[in-house]
Amino acid sequence: MNYTEGMLREGSLKGKNILITGGGTGLGRAMGEYFLELGANLIITSRKLEVLEQTAQEMMNNTGGKVIPLVCDVRDMAQVEAMWAQCIATFGQIHGVLNNAAGNFISPTERLSANAFNTVLDIVLKGTSQVTLTAGKHWIAAKQPGVFLNIVTTYAWTGSGYVVPSAAAKAGVLAMTRSLAVEWAKYGIRSNAIAPGPFPTEGAWSRLLPGELVKKFDPAKKVPVGRVGVYQELANLAAYLISDFSAYINGDVITIDGGEWLKGAGEFNNLEMVPQEMWDMMEASRGKKP
Repeated sequence: MNYTEGMLREGSLKGKNILITGGGTGLGRAMGEYFLELGANLIITSRKLEVLEQTAQEMMNNTGGKVIPLVCDVRDMAQVEAMWAQCIATFGQIHGVLNNAAGNFISPTERLSANAFNTVLDIVLKGTSQVTLTAGKHWIAAKQPGVFLNIVTTYAWTGSGYVVPSAAAKAGVLAMTRSLAVEWAKYGIRSNAIAPGPFPTEGAWSRLLPGELVKKFDPAKKVPVGRVGVYQELANLAAYLISDFSAYINGDVITIDGGEWLKGAGEFNNLEMVPQEMWDMMEASRGKKP
């Protein structure tokens, strides 16, 4: 066996109903697919119903599990509460919440509008807190144990230039994770976090950094193990932390980055080398300023 294969035994999440925010694409989808393989049922949420419905159907076709797509903008508390009510109406209980929904702008901070800055804060920190409060209050009232797993970043504790709103928001999520791990443990509620390093999809970095920059800033060159992450590695870790196998892990953040942050804290600090003209080009390629 190796890191590209599933880690847990068959049925490890059987009977578990798990909510994943930002579950329609990318890392959220990858983790969700493995949860399904292990026997879980899923609710996946984001703001785009068409994407969610397609993902849910593909997931069910691939695994035979049950996936419910629900539209929810986590920035809107009314939508969060309505989404949670639908989750309970569908499954009766939700056993775990994976707070994965996020947003980010990679940009010099002085180029960000107040709206762009606040958008990231609202999705990452406000959104995560609103989902957490809604689920946590329900679990406490129902005297039901539960598990929170929050996706943060290594620059949540180091900080990083060029992703300042994300760093601030993720730091808040990490502080909330650790704080609630202590406060809500008496209710049988655990809270942990994962800080992933680079897990890019094919072409992701070329879209982010055009032309020769993608070679110059190849993330694999910053990782001591000499490669970027494979989705299954992250899915293995997430499945373990959402499962009952990790019952004695509470209030921790586990880094999975091949040693990247230890080699050079502040994941995007090296963008200091990008000239102003290149930032202009990158903004033009997005169609407008962040």
